[in-house]
Amino acid sequence: METQSLERGRLIDHIQLVVADLEASRRFYEAVLKVLGIPIGGSAKEHFWADELFVSTRDSKEAQGELTGRHHIAFQAPDRATVDAFYRAALENGGRDNGAPGERPYHPGYYAAFVLDPDGNNIEAVYHGEARRSAASVTITF
Repeated sequence: METQSLERGRLIDHIQLVVADLEASRRFYEAVLKVLGIPIGGSAKEHFWADELFVSTRDSKEAQGELTGRHHIAFQAPDRATVDAFYRAALENGGRDNGAPGERPYHPGYYAAFVLDPDGNNIEAVYHGEARRSAASVTITF
């Protein structure tokens, strides 16, 4: 068996979004995640993924069961300029404004932008201000 490894973030293992138009969602997520430096994987007609995010059609085997409502995902950005670029890329690729880039009252330095993706999911890019991480991510090898 070939050794494989996955790089995962600090909190979330994965999130799945079930979407109506996979190509529209792929265009949107490719654009906004490119700004954040996160590559897209997968080329199937029923799904694609990026890091902990998995996006599929309603008819995919991964979307079994009853469809649920709108979701919120926040992507980490390395600085304010990246949050601004995320917002522009989202609006230029099928996203709708849900909160222009700016400081939020959640904690000092919280700078974020919110957009709705083609299916109405609330997608955020956030820069937490000057802070230090204990680790960028973890690598899981199996």
